[in-house]
Amino acid sequence: MKFAVVALMSLAVAVPAFGAGNKTYKTTYPVPCSEVWGAVKVALGNPDNYKDVQSDEDKMTADYNVKHSIHMSVIGAVNQGKNRVSLLPTGTTCEMSVVSMYSGLSHNDQGDFKKRVDEALAKLKAAPPSEPAKPADPTK
Repeated sequence: MKFAVVALMSLAVAVPAFGAGNKTYKTTYPVPCSEVWGAVKVALGNPDNYKDVQSDEDKMTADYNVKHSIHMSVIGAVNQGKNRVSLLPTGTTCEMSVVSMYSGLSHNDQGDFKKRVDEALAKLKAAPPSEPAKPADPTK
């Protein structure tokens, strides 16, 4: 009986993890990609959430791994590949495409990433613009 319970629990966790595979999720933002890219970099810069980040500034793409909690490591290596984000300018808007390796019972990598980008974008837009440096006064 114990074996059946353990097997059933393992299957319940493994099926969503492996069934999800690589899925692409797209979001359109009503701002230029340069603004969204700034928010993406802020989100990926959090070492508590992401690791092994490799980005290409010119192409506005990044590959990254999501840090999962310890219980996911114990269950097994669910997230074997990297997630990927890429931005595509579409006129005056920006399309963010996220290829996510895992969404399942306790994790929603794509949803968590989008939420963090949205939060970073809101903070960046709310920050007052920096003032240009004033030229030195030649009389002093």
